[in-house]
Amino acid sequence: MDQELKQVTIRTPERIAEISWFDDLCGGDTQFLSVLDNERRSDFKHCADITLLAEQLGYSNILLPTSYTVGQDVMTFAAGIAPQTSRINLLIAIRCGEIHPPMLARALASLDHMLQGRLTINIINSDLPGYREDADFRYQRCAETIEILKQAWTKDRIQHQGKLYEFDLPADPSKSYQQNGGPLLYFGGASQGARDVCARYCDLFLMWPETEAMLHENMQDVSARAASYGRKVDFGLRVHVIVRETEAEARSYAKKLMSKFDPVKGAEIKSRAQDSWSLGVKRQTQVRELADEEGYAEPYLWTDIGKARSGAGGCLVGNPEQILEKLNRYMDMGMRSFILSGYPLLDEAKYFADLVLPHLPNVSMPKVQKRIPDREPVTPLTTAPLR
Repeated sequence: MDQELKQVTIRTPERIAEISWFDDLCGGDTQFLSVLDNERRSDFKHCADITLLAEQLGYSNILLPTSYTVGQDVMTFAAGIAPQTSRINLLIAIRCGEIHPPMLARALASLDHMLQGRLTINIINSDLPGYREDADFRYQRCAETIEILKQAWTKDRIQHQGKLYEFDLPADPSKSYQQNGGPLLYFGGASQGARDVCARYCDLFLMWPETEAMLHENMQDVSARAASYGRKVDFGLRVHVIVRETEAEARSYAKKLMSKFDPVKGAEIKSRAQDSWSLGVKRQTQVRELADEEGYAEPYLWTDIGKARSGAGGCLVGNPEQILEKLNRYMDMGMRSFILSGYPLLDEAKYFADLVLPHLPNVSMPKVQKRIPDREPVTPLTTAPLR
């Protein structure tokens, strides 16, 4: 960690941190990795308890994930919990293609009004449940969906002529509460196509935990792509965390999490998600291959957690000073948003809020006064027509 990695060009130069927590809509909360925990299954009450505790503890945002697993539907849950919150932002994950784009724009605008602007969107570009889809087709669908959402929120009419969708509709039914461009758009993905979609359309590129050098390379690439479109984006990290008063206690708890680990059950749980075969998950495996015998790929970055879950496969482990050191290094590189979680979710939210959160400049991601427009025209991605 002696290497100093220079900050890349970003949308938000101010040194801030949006500290978000993670909710259990996809049914993974547990006390021991690879063990399905019946006391912490994903029902509305458990997920509501996590959201409300995160708000009480002072987190800026909470990620509501989506996957075709036992758990809660993201849009339905967001609408149900919205009236119970007053400060926290909801970062809701939306998989492109599941809802007809104009109706998606309308539904998201309704949520934005319920929350009075406390809505952020995590755009997901993955296969629809039950399908294995052509990657170029998915990128095209994702790009066109985002174009339609932006028109719906900011224009008088939705006038879209694409390869997959053609619309000429009034935009009045889908006007968002947020008038300066609509909700912020977060986006993640390791592939070239995914990075390009983020660079062209979105506000923040969300990464999974890798080594600092790998993360910095990702950021340089996406920043350069955004610049080619006359834009800037911010960067964020989705990562697990274990923090205790001492490093020994934190490492001991990491070992406890793995004390009932079953490789067969872990692989079964990991394969449930639509992203389990993605390039991003493969890169998480590559990081784990760099780890020492205790699972640490670099100081404070523990990778064994990826043996029992898809997606974010790394965990920051240490005492408060060590976790702060790591987060500050990430911020120096240009990261501005951190989406954290830990097992079990309620317990670990309290540990982090008590030991680390008061020492961070925790704010919601700022809205720009006026979005930097994409260069015109934007060359469409090529794919086969929708049949």
